[in-house]
Amino acid sequence: MSDPAASSKEQISTAQTAAIVINYMLGAGILTLPRTTTEAVGTPDVWISILLSGMLILVAGIIVVVLCRRYPGKTVFEYAPAILGPFLGNGLSFIFILYFLMISAFEIRIMAEVTGLYLLEGTPTWAIVMVFVWIGLYLIAGGIGAIARLYELILPVTLIFFVLAMLLSIKIFDINNLRPVLGQGIKPVFYGLKSTFLAYTGYEIMFVAMAFMKKPDKGIRAIAGGVLTPMVIYLITFVMVVGGLSVEGVKNKTFPTLDLMRSFEIEGLIFERFESLLLVIWIMQIFSTHTITMYAASLGASQMMKKKIMPFLLAGLPLVYIAALAPKNEKEAFAMGELLGNVSIILFGVVPLLILLIDMLRSRMRRSSS
Repeated sequence: MSDPAASSKEQISTAQTAAIVINYMLGAGILTLPRTTTEAVGTPDVWISILLSGMLILVAGIIVVVLCRRYPGKTVFEYAPAILGPFLGNGLSFIFILYFLMISAFEIRIMAEVTGLYLLEGTPTWAIVMVFVWIGLYLIAGGIGAIARLYELILPVTLIFFVLAMLLSIKIFDINNLRPVLGQGIKPVFYGLKSTFLAYTGYEIMFVAMAFMKKPDKGIRAIAGGVLTPMVIYLITFVMVVGGLSVEGVKNKTFPTLDLMRSFEIEGLIFERFESLLLVIWIMQIFSTHTITMYAASLGASQMMKKKIMPFLLAGLPLVYIAALAPKNEKEAFAMGELLGNVSIILFGVVPLLILLIDMLRSRMRRSSS
């Protein structure tokens, strides 16, 4: 891919767009969601929070789609200055680029932490980060078409093995761990909304993906599939993990989803322990989030500067590497993720609606003056 103009000629289908959103969302959050949400809620009612936040995120995603459909074939980096003016528009675009770079760094750091803990014990974090960053560069250089095709291959494999692993854990499942429903009222459910919001980070990639859709009029269908599929996966994850480990048991686990897989064995099968298999699959998901956000940041910078994308992609590699290694330990890495999640609530939950309203008002004023 030589330049932004050339990249805009690539097109992706509705299903590929949905796959991009799904793979983005199903990153590091799936490994920690049961812990972070039960810590916030304190009751087994997190599944209600997951449903409510999923519906709210779907509405936010539809707002992003509606905004993007007003500027077909353009990313937010191209039309934001036209709506907000060069100063505010470019400033917002720069914030988006910085956000995508930090998400990319966070995901690659969590992947390194999990890989070093479960698969490559004793391997330095910097070595794992470096390998995955360079592998990501190879994929991103192929453009969004190559990224989308890979995600189409990864997604069904992930879903099949995930559902299989969750179903096998039913032997230790206890429905009483999910009772009573609303035992402390509805209030704890709202405490869990913020934590579950963070798990749905990913719909904002529509700001970029919509520009490449063959049929942008089907953007709502893509975002619906992109949000509802992770919502179902999150529901299954929470129910099975808490049902198997209990609320108190989940609170004490860093990666409770993996600990669930380690808590049972199935004798006689090719795989008697499933945590390594699930971990390998989820590394692919985290890698997906890293690559699409790195691509979005590089494309945004190239479009802002009206230059070729490759120099920005290469310049972004050391930035992501440094940011990924900045947290001194696992606790600081998770704090970094929580901060990014809080920023995303404002940046992609409130700002798109404001931009849409401003653009609609400007359009109405132009029509009335003509």
